[in-house]
Amino acid sequence: MKPIIAFILLFFLIILSGCVSKPEFPDIPHLEFTGMDKNNMVQGDFNSDSIFIYLKFTDGDGDIGFETTDSLPNLFVIDSRTNNIAESIKIPKLPDTGTGNGVSGEIELKLYTTCCLFEDNIPPCSVIDNIPYDTLYYKIYLIDRAGNSSDTVYTDPIILECK
Repeated sequence: MKPIIAFILLFFLIILSGCVSKPEFPDIPHLEFTGMDKNNMVQGDFNSDSIFIYLKFTDGDGDIGFETTDSLPNLFVIDSRTNNIAESIKIPKLPDTGTGNGVSGEIELKLYTTCCLFEDNIPPCSVIDNIPYDTLYYKIYLIDRAGNSSDTVYTDPIILECK
């Protein structure tokens, strides 16, 4: 290759690389609810039914997840009916990606069914003829290694069939 052609190619590569910039995300994680595979489940226990929830996340300093030896959960799913934690999940540490370490990605979360809840001290998971359904939604948030909590996202309503 002639030196002038090599110089022109190098010049254009430098110009093009200057146009591509790394994404700028805040250091506090951001979570976004993007959907579910369905909006109903049959109540029960022992993993008899499930739903997939889809999320997107970003984090400017990339400190999402914990080492494999650490047992701390960092993704929390709250049942709207009780405001109690329904699931706490440990996301593994994401690998460093370079000098900026900003990360983005998607989470596919499988949640198993839960019980219908009733008033008047009726035991959960009962089958009551005149109460065929219960409705809930999940509130979900993520905490990074620095202790920064993402915004809380909300799923669409989920209908539990109480049969």
